[in-house]
Amino acid sequence: MAPPLLNLTGIKLTFGGTPLLDGAELVAAPGDKIALVGRNGSGKSTLLKIAAGMIEAQDGEVFRQPTATVRYLPQVPDMDGFASVRAYVEAGLGPADDPYRATYLMEHLGLSGEERPADLSGGEARRAALARVMAPEPDILLLDEPTNHLDLAVIEWLEEELARTSSALIVISHDRRFLQRISRATVWLDRGQTRRLEKGFAHFEEWRDQVLEEEERDQHKLGRQIVREEHWLRYGVTARRKRNMRRLGELQTMRQRFRGHRGAEGTATLVASDAAESGKLVIEAKSIEKSFGDLTVVKDFSTRIQRGDRVGLVGPNGAGKTTLLKMLTGEMKPDAGTVRLGVNLEIAALDQKREAADPEETLAHYLTDGRGENLVINGEQRHVVSYMKDFLFKPEQARTPVRELSGGERARLLLARVLARPANLLVLDEPTNDLDMETLELLQELVAGFAGTVILVSHDRDFLDRTVTSVIAPDGGGRWVEYAGGYSDMLAQRGGTKLEDRKARNGQSAEPKAEKPRPEAPKEPLRKLSFKQKFALENLPKKIEAVTASIARLENNIADPAFYERDAVGFQKTIAALDKERSTLAALEEEWLELEMLREELEG
Repeated sequence: MAPPLLNLTGIKLTFGGTPLLDGAELVAAPGDKIALVGRNGSGKSTLLKIAAGMIEAQDGEVFRQPTATVRYLPQVPDMDGFASVRAYVEAGLGPADDPYRATYLMEHLGLSGEERPADLSGGEARRAALARVMAPEPDILLLDEPTNHLDLAVIEWLEEELARTSSALIVISHDRRFLQRISRATVWLDRGQTRRLEKGFAHFEEWRDQVLEEEERDQHKLGRQIVREEHWLRYGVTARRKRNMRRLGELQTMRQRFRGHRGAEGTATLVASDAAESGKLVIEAKSIEKSFGDLTVVKDFSTRIQRGDRVGLVGPNGAGKTTLLKMLTGEMKPDAGTVRLGVNLEIAALDQKREAADPEETLAHYLTDGRGENLVINGEQRHVVSYMKDFLFKPEQARTPVRELSGGERARLLLARVLARPANLLVLDEPTNDLDMETLELLQELVAGFAGTVILVSHDRDFLDRTVTSVIAPDGGGRWVEYAGGYSDMLAQRGGTKLEDRKARNGQSAEPKAEKPRPEAPKEPLRKLSFKQKFALENLPKKIEAVTASIARLENNIADPAFYERDAVGFQKTIAALDKERSTLAALEEEWLELEMLREELEG
C-alpha cells in the first residue's frame, strides 16, 4: 500500500464556544477520490484549508509529503492583480509544468484567456479558477464546491476530466450526482469529528442513517444503565462500602458521558404556505419568440402548464433559461406569440442571484418585512423566532445582519422568506445552491409534494430526477423542447445526447448583460482543427514516445532484485513515479485518440 500524500490527525479548532473541529482526521493516498460531506457550518471548508496549509490548527498533526504538489480551489477565487484570465491561470503553473495544459483546459472550459478578470461572470470566474488548479496536474487536488455556477455541460465534462486525473482528490460539493460519479471514498464531518466510508457517495445516505440510529440506540442504553445504577445505589446492598464507592464512581462517569454527548443537529422544517387553489390551467404559451439583436433566444415555443405540474428548465449558462422563465411568468413580454396566465395565481419566486436581501437588514426584519414580530403561516400566527428555528437559525440570530450569514445560511433565509408567502405557483431559480444534503432532501420532498405548481431552473441532475414531471431543454437555434419525466428521462428521449455547451463552443450568451454589447450571431460550425489542436496532434506522439521511454527505464530499474535492499526509499519513489508516468501515458493516448477521431470526422 502506497504511503499517504496527506495525513491530518487529531485536528482541533475552536472559534469560541463549541469546537468546530474536535479530533478530525483526513487521509489521502495516491489515486484517492474522496467526497468530504457534512452540514453547512460543520467545518468542511475549514478542514480543507488546513489540508492546503492556509489555516493552522490549534492542535493535531498535519503531514504532507515534502515532494507532493497541492492545489486548492476556493469558493471565491481572488483574481486581483491579473490583467487577463491567461495570466491568472498560468500563474498556477510550476517551472516544470506544461503551458499547453493550461490552454487545453481554458479551451474546454469555454475561455479564450484574453478575458479581463473584472468582467467575468460567476460561472466564468469558476471556470478560470478550475483551469488554474487543474493545469499543473498536482499530486493533491482540493476542490471546494467546484460545480457552483457551472452549467450541466461543463459539469459533465469536469466529471470526465476528474475521472481521468491521477491526482488525489478531496471534493466538497452539494451536487449529489457529481459526487456519486467521481468519489470512491466518503469522509463525513459531523459535530467536529470525521468518519470514513471506503465507498463512494452513492452509499453515504444509507450508511449515515445507520450510524445515527446506532448512536441513538447506544445513548438510550446508556440512559437506562444510569437509571439501573441509581436504583441499585438507592435500594441495593450497602454493607460493602468499597464496592459501593467503585460503582458510584462508574455512575458519575456514565453521567458525564451522557451529559457530554453532542446529539445530531436537527433538520430544517420546510413547509410552504398554501394559497387558494389556482385554476386548472396555470400557464399557456403559444408560439412565443424572443431575440436580442441578431441572436434568437426563444423561437416558436409553445407549452401548457397545468395545476400540479412540476416543470424543470435546463441548459447551458447563457442558453436563455431565465429569459424563457420570465416570459412564462409574465415578467417579460415575448417579441411574438402569446402567454396566458391562469386565474387565482399566487406566485412566490426564489431569485438565483440571492441579492434580494439588504446586507444590513436583520433576519427578523427581512422575514417580516418590518411588520412587527409575527408571521402568518398557513393561517396560523407564529413568532418570527419560532419560524426561524424551523430553518435551523438560533434565537440570538434574529437581530443578526444578513451580511454576517454564510452562503448556506443565506440560502436557508431566502427559502424561509419565499415559503412564508402564500403561493400556488413556486418559481425557483437554482434553489439547491449552497444547501447542505439534509436541507436539500427536505426541499426535494417539499417540491415533490407541493399541492400547487412548480417551475424550477436547476443544474442539479439528481434533484431534477427526483422532483419534476417534465423538462424543457434547448435544442439549438432558439428552439426549446419539452420532455416527459426528469433529467435522465430527457437524455433517454434524446438518444443519450447531452446538452450542448454552445457558450463554451461559440463564446455566445443568450442572456443580455448590463453594460455589455449585444452578442453576435452564432458562428458557423467547426470545419477544421484549430491551430492549437493541430499543434497538439503533431506533438502528442513525441510526448507519448518520451513517456513510454521513461516507463521502460523505471521498469528496468525495478526489475533489479537488489534495488529494494540497496535503497528501500528510492524503490518506493520509483514505484510512485512509475504509477504517475503510466497515468500520464493513458491521458496522452486518450487525448491523441480524441483529436485523431475529430480530424478524421472533419476530413471525412
